[in-house]
Amino acid sequence: MVRSALALAALATTAVPGLDVVATRPPQRATTDFQTTGLLDGGGRHWVIRAPLHPAAGASLEGEVELLANLAPAVDAGRLPFAVPRPAGFAALPEGGRAMVYRELVGRPLDLDRLRGGPGLSAELGRALAAFHELDTAVIADAGLPVYDAEAYRRRCLAEVDEAARTGHVPSVLLNRWEHALEDVALWRFRATPVHGDLAPEHVLVHDGQITALLSLADAHVGDPAEDLGWLMAAAPEDALDAIEEAYALARTEGPDGHLLDRALLVSELALARWLLHGVRTDEQAVVDDAAAMLRQLAADVEDAPGIGAHEPVVVPDYTWPGEDAWADVAGDAEAPAAGADEVATAETGAAEAATGADSERAGAGATEPTGAAGTDPGPGGAASSAAAEAKSGGRDAAASADARRHPDPAADTEPLDLADLPDFLAARETAEDVPAGDDRRG
Repeated sequence: MVRSALALAALATTAVPGLDVVATRPPQRATTDFQTTGLLDGGGRHWVIRAPLHPAAGASLEGEVELLANLAPAVDAGRLPFAVPRPAGFAALPEGGRAMVYRELVGRPLDLDRLRGGPGLSAELGRALAAFHELDTAVIADAGLPVYDAEAYRRRCLAEVDEAARTGHVPSVLLNRWEHALEDVALWRFRATPVHGDLAPEHVLVHDGQITALLSLADAHVGDPAEDLGWLMAAAPEDALDAIEEAYALARTEGPDGHLLDRALLVSELALARWLLHGVRTDEQAVVDDAAAMLRQLAADVEDAPGIGAHEPVVVPDYTWPGEDAWADVAGDAEAPAAGADEVATAETGAAEAATGADSERAGAGATEPTGAAGTDPGPGGAASSAAAEAKSGGRDAAASADARRHPDPAADTEPLDLADLPDFLAARETAEDVPAGDDRRG
């Protein structure tokens, strides 16, 4: 039951002998499970009283008390870079259970709008979460709190989805999305760690840019570390998430969890289903209506989005580097010699056929070719030899031309020579050399 702040102050005086409460102060809030009120004593010291609102919350508080006792040595030894509440006394409640009183811890609730990318508060938050997840799981188990391995936690989430589906308030788009993620075995390969289980801005205290305390550990258990990141996926600025994840990963001693943020996204979406189930179980229609409206909005937001854990491939833009065409041709070198060889072989075959035809023609005619001008007589079989030589030369030229096309050499570019442009003395010499020996025109 919810009590007035003065009633809680009176309970606090019975919990801590000699406590003289002179005023109530923030924080003053009530959730579905606990009521919390700040107190001020005659010496100016600040206190907090926390009372459960129903028997189940009372049982959770007892587990939290055991856990706080196990966490104290880790805080004192520096394994946790933040403080946790240290119970100073307890007050019995008329309906059963008890309220816990402890000294107020330094800091104010985290303001998510202050989270930024890069070093700073975001990185501090990532390191604080990693430190808690690095604790031995025996810290949780010895307090009698739940312990789940990866498969047990996955089945627990699947059961919640099935129960939420039976209410008829979860759109089919979300049901398909969640079930697909829960059946993707790649997402559920992780090592279970201690988990806070109920992180929210009011449960994280900050002072001078440092995380100074974590509060409200009644829902702590061993499970998926992504649970403690789900609230950030839903509410933290997007540019801060990378800084949180990077600092978290660096502070963890195990290898990187490639699907940590994918499961954190799933946790953030399933939080709406859990809110719906809370309204159904407590028969609070206003909560059911609120959860149903948020689920419909979420379905509209993710209808065209990729599935959880489905990462679209990165498409590299097509870009041609300077000179890339010439280098790309190198890949064809393995095929080029074969092609050049074929051209040469074809040319040589043609030359052989030409030579054979010429010999046959001479043998049949029994005549010799006429002698031309000096220096132009091919000699016996010269025509065939020339044809063969030209054919072979043509094959090699074809291969060389193909190779040149594959590997263009700017230095090999030439221009045709125009004899008309020769100087007079070279032109006269060229003309003299063209006159046959014995000709009277030679000087």
